[in-house]
Amino acid sequence: MIMKTFRIIVVTLVMLAGAVSCQNKLPKADIIITNAKIWTGNEARPWAKAMALNGETILAVHNLEKVMKHKSSRSTIIDMKGNLVVPGFIDAHVHLYQGGANLTSVQLRDARTPEEFIGRIAEYASTLKPGEWILGGDWDGKEWGRLPEKEWIDSVTPDNPVFTVRLDGHMGLANSLALKLAGVDRSVKDIAGGTIERDDAGNPTGIFKENAMDLIFNAIPEPTPEQVDKVLEVAMDYLASNGVTSVHGVDAADYADALDRLRKSGKLITRIYAMTPVSKWESMKNQIEEEGVGDNWIKFGGVKGFLDGSLGSHTAAFFEPYDDKPGDAGFYVNSEEDLYRWISEADKAGLQVVIHSIGDRANNFMLNLYEKVAMENGPRDRRFRIEHAQHLTPSDIPRFAELGVIASMQPYHAIDDGRWAEDLIGAERIKTTYAFKSLMDAGAVVAFGSDWFVAPPTPLEGIYGAVTRRTLDGENPEGWVPEEKITVEQALVAYTRNAAYAAFDEDVKGTLEPGKLADFVVLSEDITAIDPVMIWDVKVLQTFVGGKKVFQREK
Repeated sequence: MIMKTFRIIVVTLVMLAGAVSCQNKLPKADIIITNAKIWTGNEARPWAKAMALNGETILAVHNLEKVMKHKSSRSTIIDMKGNLVVPGFIDAHVHLYQGGANLTSVQLRDARTPEEFIGRIAEYASTLKPGEWILGGDWDGKEWGRLPEKEWIDSVTPDNPVFTVRLDGHMGLANSLALKLAGVDRSVKDIAGGTIERDDAGNPTGIFKENAMDLIFNAIPEPTPEQVDKVLEVAMDYLASNGVTSVHGVDAADYADALDRLRKSGKLITRIYAMTPVSKWESMKNQIEEEGVGDNWIKFGGVKGFLDGSLGSHTAAFFEPYDDKPGDAGFYVNSEEDLYRWISEADKAGLQVVIHSIGDRANNFMLNLYEKVAMENGPRDRRFRIEHAQHLTPSDIPRFAELGVIASMQPYHAIDDGRWAEDLIGAERIKTTYAFKSLMDAGAVVAFGSDWFVAPPTPLEGIYGAVTRRTLDGENPEGWVPEEKITVEQALVAYTRNAAYAAFDEDVKGTLEPGKLADFVVLSEDITAIDPVMIWDVKVLQTFVGGKKVFQREK
């Protein structure tokens, strides 16, 4: 009996020693997050209270007792004071350089009258040297009753060429000096996929739509490398202040050299999925063959194109004409033949195809084309994307899931366009406009973004928009097309897990799990528990990228 008892004691001591040894062998944390309410985005374990980080990655996400097993003398403990922690927001659609450039230019988005529009341009012009261009602006103009003309601003910008772009990015206003520098007069003809607005005498009014905008863009001097780097730094700081840790840069391949410079200098704080125009798919293919797809900071693989324009510019392609412009149903900015050729070849090369489609006819065409290309090129994990997918026929909604096409959508647009969309397309067609819930109910993957510079890269405002659908003018307190409201958790998934999936990144980001990147955001309120109407006022307190704090809100 004594020997038996002795053996039990020995075995127990050995087991305890082994347990202590195993615990000592656990990887130790650089940082331990405590006293937090963590929404992980992981369906198997959606909530946690603590998190351990080692370098750029997550070691553990669990309760405090289990996470503290990773503590060592070098671990930094951060008390989150009960605040909500969520995965870093991934903005699935941004024009990064243009967004940053517009932050430093004249601000016209909320100019309510032509006089205010003119006055802001005049004030900004007074700060510039002669010859410096005035760009960006993001004007709206829906309340003006007419499109602006060059005569509005010529007298206040005699020495500075101007090309201010409407907030949707699909038309812009040039002054007379810009027209002169671009060599555009009444003799210049319209070009395919674009429109030059003209007066009764045939003279350009200064408004250029879609592809015609290139006539002015081509006259704008290229910025210096130093200017590009500074603009991108401004853009990334702004993204971090809004909790955005990764973006899908739909034009980022154009300034990949600048991104690489920033990374080498340690100034890159936003992860970038860099895309190039679908018409230049071969350049992306060649780059990947020579240099690979990149890493967790800058990644390549997407090619982005346009099929139609925008609703506000009456250039989105519909089956039926606009209600306010009979006979006008919008148009395609690229030919069907070109798109088929580019998309088919890009898909054969293993690239991800991402196409802008707004109107119901454009979305229907893209679904048909994607289905055709997939059948011709054979099965693979291709993850075709439709950017915006704003206006859909009811029969096309289930096809997104059936075809595996990702709907990359922007909820802020819904509460913006909802102020006036019915005037353009009528009460019936708006029923399937920004159909977040219908798409999700049908099983489609919906990824959220902003389309910055077109809309602000503010995921909290996007979540507010998706959940409440209250338009910016306050005229729809119960929600615009309220049947398409979704839950806060669904919106969070679209900004995190689904957005990661939309770039083949679900194994490294989008949820807070061991082994994934330590990209996360601390919010001032628990948006899953408060009245959704209050989400608009919630603040980002801190933003971490790779375990490093890149934003701290001042008290």
